[in-house]
Amino acid sequence: MFGDRSIQLFRVFGIRIGASPSWFIVLFLMIYWLSGYFRTVLTGSSNTVTFGIALAASLLFFVSLLLHELGHALVARRQGIGTSGIDLWLFGGVAKLTRDSQTPAEEFKVAAAGPAVTALIVVVCLGAAMLASHVGGVVDTATFKTVSTTPGVALLGWLALINLTLLVFNLIPAFPLDGGRIARSIAWKVTGNRNRATRISARLGEIFGWLMIGLGVLVAVRGDVISGVWFGFLGWFLSSAARGAVAGTRFSERLDGVTAGDLMDEQPVAIPAQVPAIDAHDQYFLRYRWPWFPVVDELGRFRGILREEAVDEVVRHGRPALPVGEVLDVATDGDSWVPRDTPVESMLGLESIRKLGAVMVVDADGRLCGVVTADQLRRALAAAAQ
Repeated sequence: MFGDRSIQLFRVFGIRIGASPSWFIVLFLMIYWLSGYFRTVLTGSSNTVTFGIALAASLLFFVSLLLHELGHALVARRQGIGTSGIDLWLFGGVAKLTRDSQTPAEEFKVAAAGPAVTALIVVVCLGAAMLASHVGGVVDTATFKTVSTTPGVALLGWLALINLTLLVFNLIPAFPLDGGRIARSIAWKVTGNRNRATRISARLGEIFGWLMIGLGVLVAVRGDVISGVWFGFLGWFLSSAARGAVAGTRFSERLDGVTAGDLMDEQPVAIPAQVPAIDAHDQYFLRYRWPWFPVVDELGRFRGILREEAVDEVVRHGRPALPVGEVLDVATDGDSWVPRDTPVESMLGLESIRKLGAVMVVDADGRLCGVVTADQLRRALAAAAQ
């Protein structure tokens, strides 16, 4: 996907914000196009002012997209779903969540959060513009009618219109749009089957994508080639994403019923929490040459992940007798374990798989009963793909 290779811009709430090369192209084209629009609307303003408003409008539009995706990400965080980053790209923005929703309610809340933020932006922009002008003036400038107005009202009116357009488009019940995800959550609630719900919303997405392609052809034939190509490209992207979602449901069905307990290595090497750091170094790290080990208490309950560098630091600072249970950094190991009945799909996006190459499996009493490695997950996925 276009957003897979991106340049990091900054972080918000600990979430990486990036932009793909396509975003910079779209930003340049939007500034160029809006310069002409605001030059027409702001008849009494200089070229410097109209260019400045065009630049501000373009940047604020992408800020709106970023706020939309942050709405998804922050609500997902409240549902226990992590976000590996948000990327701005050719078609706007995308929040990359670490896992899919596990319930219809989760799906609905996360999907509806973005449109709710966009709706709030529309209300704020309209309210601010109406305080600075009158309703008719705001509507005229927002709908590209040639009237003379102030730069602030023109900017707010355009932002209100573009976000309203984004809101309406995004609420169309066609996967992978937010409206399609909301529709999937409803179908999931009604049918009780996520894969079936995904197929329903994805089929709607395919139909909508083809309608967009048809609209693009019609617009191009009537003379507006650039807009026609844009509609066609957008329709192709939506229909392709929807077809991918349908194919994904078949893949998911082959993994149904496969859990962490089915894949795990049932004899993991673990270090008792009371073992001194120097003994852990000599008897485990030097012997096995692994960068980390799970640590368990006297009842076999999982306590956390012990890393080699942490042991080396303790020994280097003259505390070799310190029990390894006191060396653990529990705060960094929040998703390093799963219950043994966890579905395979739920483990794919875990941070532990990316950082450690494995995830610990525990029973109902919290006792360590196995380890699932990234290689075991890959083999399971390969078997399902065949």
